[in-house]
Amino acid sequence: MSSLTDRYLAATLRAVPEPRRAEIATELRASIEDMIDDRTGAGQDADTAEREVLTELGNPDQLAAGYTDRRLQLIGPRYFLVWWRLLRMLLTFVPAIVGVTTGVIKATVGGEPGAAIGAGVAAALQTAVQTAFWITLLFAVAERLDGSLKLPEWTVDQLPEAPRERQVTLVDSCASMAFLVVAIAFLPWQHFQPWMSGDGSRLPMIDPALWSFWLPALIVVLVASMGLEVAKYRAGRWTWPLVAGNALLDLAFAVPVAWLLLTDRLLNPALVDRFGWLREGGAQDAARLAVAVTAALVVWDVIDSAVKTRRQAG
Repeated sequence: MSSLTDRYLAATLRAVPEPRRAEIATELRASIEDMIDDRTGAGQDADTAEREVLTELGNPDQLAAGYTDRRLQLIGPRYFLVWWRLLRMLLTFVPAIVGVTTGVIKATVGGEPGAAIGAGVAAALQTAVQTAFWITLLFAVAERLDGSLKLPEWTVDQLPEAPRERQVTLVDSCASMAFLVVAIAFLPWQHFQPWMSGDGSRLPMIDPALWSFWLPALIVVLVASMGLEVAKYRAGRWTWPLVAGNALLDLAFAVPVAWLLLTDRLLNPALVDRFGWLREGGAQDAARLAVAVTAALVVWDVIDSAVKTRRQAG
C-alpha cells in the first residue's frame, strides 16, 4: 500500500497538466519531506508528523489549482459586481414581459384562454433560467480569458446619492402591476369567455373586429406600463422622465379608448342590439360617462405624479 505522501502526490498531480507533473512532484515531495523532518527532529512520531503535514497542506485539488494558477470560482471578484448588477436588472423585467406576452398570445392567437396563465408562468420561469444561465456563462468565460472586458474604473463620481425615504413602495408597485395584469388578461378573457346574454348565447363585450389592431395595440401599451412600473420602483421615486413617460402611456391608452367609445366602435354591435336599453341611447350615455371618468383619471394621475416629483425635488 502506498504511503499517505504517495497518495497525496497522486491526488495533487492528477489535476496538473502532464508536462509539469514531474517538476511539481519533485518539488512537492521535497517540501513534504523537509516539513516531516522538522517535526520528527523535534521528537514527533513519523506517522503522526506525516499526517499533520499533509493536513496542513490542505485539499490536494486546491493545492494543484495554486500550482497551475487555476481559478476555483465561477466568477471572481473582478467581474462579480458587474455580473450581479446586470443579472438583477434583467431579471426584474425580462421574464415578466415574456410571460405576459406569451399568455396574451396563447389566449388570443392560440385561442386557449384557459391555458394562458400556465403558459405565461412557464415562459417567465424559462426566461429567468435562460437569462441567468447565459449571463453567467458570458462572465465565466470572460473570467478565464487572458483579455479584459475593459470595464471603466470606479471613481467617486459613481457614488450614489445619500439614501432618502423611498417614495415608491413595493406594495404600491405590486398593486399597480396586479392591476395591469388583470387589465391585460381581461381583454382576451371577455372574448373567449364572454358574457351570458338573455337567450343563452354568449357574446363578447368588446367588438371582436378590434382584434385586428386596436386591442393588440392597447395590450402593448399596458405591457409598456408594466415596464414603467419596474423603472419607477427601481428609481424609488418619481422623476421628470418618468412623469413624461407615464403621461405618454396614459394618453396612448386613454385617447384610443375615448375615440372608440365616442364613435360607438368599442362595444360589440351584436351585444348592443341584444339589449334594448343600449339601443335606446344607453350605450351613448355610458360611453360619455366612461370618457369623462377616463379623462379625469388621466388628468389626476399626471398631476399627482408631477406634484410628487416637484415635492421630491424640493
